[in-house]
This record gives sequence, C-alpha cells and structure tokens, in this order.
Amino acid sequence: MQLPSSIDTIRPEEAKRLKGVFCDIDDTLTWEGRLVPQAFAALARLKDCGLRVIPITGRPAGWVDHIARMWPVDGVVGENGGLWFYMAENQLQRRFLQSEEERRVNRARLDSAAEQILQSVPGTALASDQPYRELDLAIDFCEDVPPLPDESIDKIVEGFEQVGATCKVSSIHVNGWFGDFDKAEGCRRFLMERFGETLSDNLDRYAFFGDSANDEPLFATFGLSIGVANVREFLPRMKTGPQYITEKNGGYGFAEGIDRILSLRGL
Repeated sequence: MQLPSSIDTIRPEEAKRLKGVFCDIDDTLTWEGRLVPQAFAALARLKDCGLRVIPITGRPAGWVDHIARMWPVDGVVGENGGLWFYMAENQLQRRFLQSEEERRVNRARLDSAAEQILQSVPGTALASDQPYRELDLAIDFCEDVPPLPDESIDKIVEGFEQVGATCKVSSIHVNGWFGDFDKAEGCRRFLMERFGETLSDNLDRYAFFGDSANDEPLFATFGLSIGVANVREFLPRMKTGPQYITEKNGGYGFAEGIDRILSLRGL
C-alpha cells in the first residue's frame, strides 16, 4: 500500500472542485473521547462557505438522530452505512437499508453472536451505545474497557466471521452486521435520495476524512481522501489507505485539513 502524502501537497484544483465533505466521527472529529471544539467549528465553517457536510459513522441510530437534528450537517450516515437520517422541511427523515422484520431477525442472530464473542474474548463488552442500535452489534475493545491487544481484536473479528457476519474494526469497537453494505454503500444511497446524485459521477466533488480500518471503503472510493494522523495505527490492517494525512490527531487533524482545503479555495 502506498503511504499517504502530507496535506500540504493537496493540489488547489482538488480543493476548488469540491461541493462537500464526508467525515467519520470517532477519533476523526473527536479526540480522547471528546468532540474537539475546533473540529465542530470547522463543520460550521464548511456550511458557512456553502459546502455540504455529511458525517459517516459506525455510531448508532440514536446518535444519528441527535446529530442530524442538532449539528451543522446536511445529513448523517450511521451504523457503517446501514441507515441515514436528514432534515427536510424541518422534519427528520429516517431511512434504513433493511426492513423492520429483517432487523428483528438479524438482531436475534447478533445477540447470539454477542454471547459467543464475549465468552471467548476476555475483557470485551457490549458497546455502551448498543441499546440505540438498529442493524449492528458493537463490541467494545477500548472505549469503556481497558484497551485490549491486537490479538483480542483479531479474535473478535474471527467470532463475527464464524457466524457469517460482515465486520469492520473502528478505533474503539468491532462492528458486525448481517447484510451486504458498508460506509460506501450508505454514502451512495444517501447522495441519491438527498441530492439526486450518483456517487460515481461525483467521486472528485467530495472529500472524505477518516481514521481507521472501517473507513477503508471510503478511502478507496473518493478522489480526495484524508486520514487524520492517528490513522497510521490502522494502516497495517488496510489494503487501501488515505491519499493524504494530517500532522495532528483526531479532531485537531480534521480542523487542520479543513483549514488547508478552505485556504486553497481562497476562503
């Protein structure tokens, strides 16, 4: 895999053709478990400059509901692409890739997988936000439990794979689900429904910021992909990383990257 280049090498034409920014949340807008004020201000700056803002996260439907309503964003894709919510005419629009019946059946299968994983990998726990999830199962390996080694993370992944679930490793959880979707698919669906755009025709018109292995589908998709500095930890788990990388970690790096993009646009 080619290592990412410094954001100082982003070309002016790459920044000037953008009409929006997609971004992960955990350890991309946050750092050490908190939303970085400079990162939130950067979201607002993007909106003020007429650019669209769409977080794409592994976080649950309950969080997505709040963020779509309260943050300076045009919508939010959650649960690693399985759902997307956005405000239209002051009403929250909620969309899911699976029917209510499919979610009910898959939830029973995921609950069974959770029992097996928690028993086989000591030190793990259900993510504290699990009660607010609609489509997936999140196993915590460092958010509210003492950080576990890579060997334990690999065993969690094996547990999901043994039951036929798709899974992705984030900076804090291993998320697993039944269904053929990922962050890139959620992005495609959101763009088409919200703006009537095909992703394939707009790969160079949006930037993406991320930090971990579950962002790989979008690093591989967008023409301008940027990793915050802490993505280096996850590059060994990835086949495709970001094109560019910031000097700073988490939300500080996101703010740094947005400063670079807006300066290249003369803003």
